[in-house]
Amino acid sequence: MADQSSKQLLEDIRARNDIVETIGRYVQLKRQGQRHLGLCPFHQEKTPSFHVNPQRQIFHCFGCGAGGDVFSFIQRIENVSFPESIQMLAERVGLSYEFNREERPKDGIDKNTLFQVHEALAAYYYDALEQAKPDHFARRYIIERDLEDARASFQLGWAPQDTDQLLHWAAAQKITLPALEKCGVLIKNERGSGYYDRFKGRLMFPIRDEQNRVVAFSGRILDQSSPAKYVNSPETPLFTKGRVLYGLHRARQAMVNQRQAIVCEGQIDTLRLQLAGFENTVAPQGTALTEMHAALLKRYADEIILLFDADTAGQNAALRAGEALLQAGLSIRIAPMPQGEDPDSLIRASGAEAMKQILDNAVSLVTFHYGLLKNREDLSSDAGIMRASKSILEVVHHAPSAVQRERYLDEAAALLGVTADALWHDMRRMIRPSTSSAAPLTSPVKPPAHPPHEVMLIELLLSHPEITDFVHQYLPTDGIQDLICQNIIRKVLQHPEPAEINMLSELSDEPEECRRLVAEIQMNARRIQSDDEEISPLSVAQDLLLTIWRRKIEFKREQCRKQIASLPDGPAQREMMNESAQLTILLKNLQAGWTRAQPILELELD
Repeated sequence: MADQSSKQLLEDIRARNDIVETIGRYVQLKRQGQRHLGLCPFHQEKTPSFHVNPQRQIFHCFGCGAGGDVFSFIQRIENVSFPESIQMLAERVGLSYEFNREERPKDGIDKNTLFQVHEALAAYYYDALEQAKPDHFARRYIIERDLEDARASFQLGWAPQDTDQLLHWAAAQKITLPALEKCGVLIKNERGSGYYDRFKGRLMFPIRDEQNRVVAFSGRILDQSSPAKYVNSPETPLFTKGRVLYGLHRARQAMVNQRQAIVCEGQIDTLRLQLAGFENTVAPQGTALTEMHAALLKRYADEIILLFDADTAGQNAALRAGEALLQAGLSIRIAPMPQGEDPDSLIRASGAEAMKQILDNAVSLVTFHYGLLKNREDLSSDAGIMRASKSILEVVHHAPSAVQRERYLDEAAALLGVTADALWHDMRRMIRPSTSSAAPLTSPVKPPAHPPHEVMLIELLLSHPEITDFVHQYLPTDGIQDLICQNIIRKVLQHPEPAEINMLSELSDEPEECRRLVAEIQMNARRIQSDDEEISPLSVAQDLLLTIWRRKIEFKREQCRKQIASLPDGPAQREMMNESAQLTILLKNLQAGWTRAQPILELELD
């Protein structure tokens, strides 16, 4: 991003991605004066400390210290690099941007190429189903399962049974076989040469990420020729199954609006629920719900309703999922399906209202857990009660919120017929050994500390650009010790028009911490306004410069004293002692104030 045209493109992308609107896709924001306020998505909190400033186009969390511009937010929330955040935001507003390919893989097939191949494959599978004859078994399946509306909305497709058809299409599209193999679509034959199609003969479900980009596929067998009902893409540079939720690209805005998400078990259930009006529905992709899924859901929702099958496998999966979500600080309710039903079959048979009733009757994690234990334990015996309470406590103690733990324990005590104090006593005994080593997953990580006087100088320069020339004149070249502060101050002092500087733009090539620190400073900026010269911006700048000079001289004197101690008696030691004495005199003059120090500093700077 070094040349002027690249910087202009960066500014165009920044300008078109309003920070309030962009962050509002992930965080529920409320206007408060000139700012917008919400719960920080980067650490657990109950009182909002996450601020977004639309005038400056910055954000800052006063709880954990996260901050920066719209690129910084996307980097952190999506866990991507700075160039990738630029590309993502450019795509959102229809601008073309490609970042430096220095890290291009050895095979030449980078992520951007894989995204393009996946999109092309999704269109290929969709067209194959579209062009199939009405009596084709894939078309019949679509009609029998009442998926005709979903076919276009979710780009359902068909993988032809003849692998050669895929190979001919790829050749026509100039897509290489290694690229298809890296996407996980083609698999090399273990015996002999050639490839075969992983998904051939299957109904295809494109799997999209939050940015609506195809990153993988799931294929459902229709003719029962394979024991595997579903086959999913292997993990690739684009796809980690533990981090992807099916349907999230369509669900996330509804999740943000409602602060609630419905999590079910599969693709057909997800699309059926979304089309029936439950737009905040997602499903894990070929794996149990993971901590990464929980962190992803927490970006958009505070409460999760788990909608799993009523069989033993579904019940156990719901309990495991509830524990993972609880650790992330989410509120959980569980809505078991009627025996033998799933969301797809229930909605097709009884309509959306029947599904709504089940969701409305969802119970807490503790009540659900107790219901399972009641069928598995003899709760009329001491042994059964002890086993049941231990099982519930093993889940509840993972809650990072003391309020949530207290509510769950009160609920469990009422259900088990014991006192909450007894459960508290057992839980404290259970978690005591691990208290020192186990920290909540969502606890804030404080940003690095920077010298206060250097941070104050940055704030002064940004709030009062009229003193820039003065600071430039008297600031010692090696006086700023902190590397992050060095980068920021250098950018300000070198800018031809300090009053018009866009710091976040100027720092686009610098470490991310530079932009975070500037956002924090600008969110807290206090402009000095007074008729009293003693507290004018100039006098504050003088005091800060004297502090910087004193620190520099003190460090130099300390080095002299160390050398004096290491030298033998003689001319070299006496010379060093004389230099140390001169530095002490200089320090006394600096301590006497600006009027006394100014001529001395001018001599030092010559």
